[in-house]
Amino acid sequence: MYDPTRLAALVAVAEAGSITRAAARLGYTAPALSQQLAKLEREAGVALLVRHHRGTRLTAAGEVLVGHVRRVLDELDRARLELARLSGLSGGRLRVGTFTTVGVHLLPPVLSAFRRAHPDVELAVADYEPPHGVAAVAAGEVDLALTHAYEPADPYPLPSGVFLESLLVEELVLVTAPGQVLASGSGRLPVSELAGRPLISGAPAHPARKGVESALVEAGAVPAVVCESPGYALVCALVSAGMGVAVVPEMVAEMAATPLTVRPLEPAAFRRTISVAHRGDASGTAAHALRALLRTGFARPSG
Repeated sequence: MYDPTRLAALVAVAEAGSITRAAARLGYTAPALSQQLAKLEREAGVALLVRHHRGTRLTAAGEVLVGHVRRVLDELDRARLELARLSGLSGGRLRVGTFTTVGVHLLPPVLSAFRRAHPDVELAVADYEPPHGVAAVAAGEVDLALTHAYEPADPYPLPSGVFLESLLVEELVLVTAPGQVLASGSGRLPVSELAGRPLISGAPAHPARKGVESALVEAGAVPAVVCESPGYALVCALVSAGMGVAVVPEMVAEMAATPLTVRPLEPAAFRRTISVAHRGDASGTAAHALRALLRTGFARPSG
């Protein structure tokens, strides 16, 4: 019999691409997570992971197991949601933290589904620019919070008692004004091609983006225009006006209100992971029910 916690850890490693990143998201230390995965491999009787210089990847056996595990976890999520419905959830208040992009484009239909299932639970939503939502969960200001982390970047230390559950991983892509030379090619654009281009950067001192900015600088793409705002709306508007180019999350590029041309980058190592921060079993039944809906509502093909 496989341990469900270890199976969920294997899925987290598959999504994160490394044990270190998965451990940070799950609230473990990397050695502790490695120990759990080693026990799972002994239970399975085959190697599930291959470690390499850029992280960790699944073996063929690992791919097979993760496929089955994802289906099992989906069923468990449905079971939790059904049990939450049976429990009534006939009152109380659920406080949710979010950040702008997700709060505008992904969260509303999930909250609407929650309201239909549990009309007697009062919902309150607060805006927190990551990683402040994580601190709000730790302080008890909200019951759970949507947050994000950029790669490459140093992992954000989680407060005691707070856990992260990955919901969506998306690439960072190049956006340009329509008709610009960088927009005319096909396929992935090497990051080195950004050298000498005016790169619009939104609040480069923001902790979540420092690693990405540093990697771009190493490739010669030095920021030439700086927007002192964490919001992407201004960045995209300036790009559309021809002030420069920018590297933004795929979702931001898709939802931009101004005309943009989008191109994927090479290497495809620039990513943003959207997660929900929570207090585990201490979060309460309503928070568990909303997390189950978040998993379903945020699921979409990557890339």
